[in-house]
Amino acid sequence: MFLILQTYLLYPLWILFFTSKGKSSDPIYLNNDDLPTVGILIAAYNEEKIIGEKINSVLKTTYPLAKIKVYVGSDASNDRTEEIINELAKAYSNLQLVKFGGRTGKANIINALSEMATEEIFILTDANVIFKEDTIFNLVRHFKDTKFAQVCANIIKVSNSDQGIARQEKSYIVFENKIKYAEYKRWNIVMGAEGGCYAIRKEFYAPVPKNFFMDDFYITMNVIEKGKKVVFDTEAICYEDVPTQAREEFKRKVRISIGNFQNLFRYKKLLLPFWKGSAFAFWSHKVLRWLTPFFLILCLLSAAILSMHSNFFLILFLLQALLLLFPLLDSVSPFKVSLFKFISHFYLMNLALLKGFFMFVKGVETSIWQPTKRNID
Repeated sequence: MFLILQTYLLYPLWILFFTSKGKSSDPIYLNNDDLPTVGILIAAYNEEKIIGEKINSVLKTTYPLAKIKVYVGSDASNDRTEEIINELAKAYSNLQLVKFGGRTGKANIINALSEMATEEIFILTDANVIFKEDTIFNLVRHFKDTKFAQVCANIIKVSNSDQGIARQEKSYIVFENKIKYAEYKRWNIVMGAEGGCYAIRKEFYAPVPKNFFMDDFYITMNVIEKGKKVVFDTEAICYEDVPTQAREEFKRKVRISIGNFQNLFRYKKLLLPFWKGSAFAFWSHKVLRWLTPFFLILCLLSAAILSMHSNFFLILFLLQALLLLFPLLDSVSPFKVSLFKFISHFYLMNLALLKGFFMFVKGVETSIWQPTKRNID
């Protein structure tokens, strides 16, 4: 139980309340400086509903257009995605469509685009993440300081309503972003960039291995492994639609779970020594959270055994068993009480973690998947 509290309560409280939020004195680029060139890398599969808005948001920017090139890799899209990009390319000479003949997967497409791109800075971003005019500049400005190899954007989740799991997901991302910002302020690291948008120096982009999920976490941990620093910029704002359907988000969380355990085994050396900031953050922010399903099972089994000798533990066992049923009860008859919905979401996401672990153990044959349905009219 302590380990669950450490990852969900104690570590967040400690780092949020005991980390200075003062303004950084690190050097940054100013608007009138000679700014580096930027390659925007986007993987897209059947994104006709959003790809036009995405590209326009990227190129309607305060950053010098002459220093930007946008590469969109179409993962064998069979809707109007490629047609829309080709139309936009008539207006934007720095927009390039790269077609892939068969389903390739996001990581493989980004790997291929990174080999094509010659710019100094890469910005990796998802097709459904919408930029502000100053997003690119606020990401790139930190690269004046040579110790920084990666900059994470502040992705704000938006939705037209709080139906389904929208409220829970928005609250979770706000919570996560606060922790990541505090990690940056304390140690100049971030435990995993949000894959929707982040910038990285070309020379620190690490090609993602075949059949690997969670490419964003893999790339960030590679930066930390090499001893370089990571920024979380709260002013590098962009927007992403929040999922509302629990079934769709469960599938996504399963894929994330597979990637979590792939990364855990790849970067296990970063777990030691315990007293090092990056190791402490890795354990407390990520690894203990990934192991929470197993801690919950141990708590349930322990209470079951002790319940044979104590009424207190019998009540505790029954309470845990009831909480485990919350996702099922919520799906049959959606809860109206916010606390109950958050409890349901917590257990459902831990079930996704558990399923992802067993799929990881079984072995991953492909990292290609169907993108989450967009909440776009």
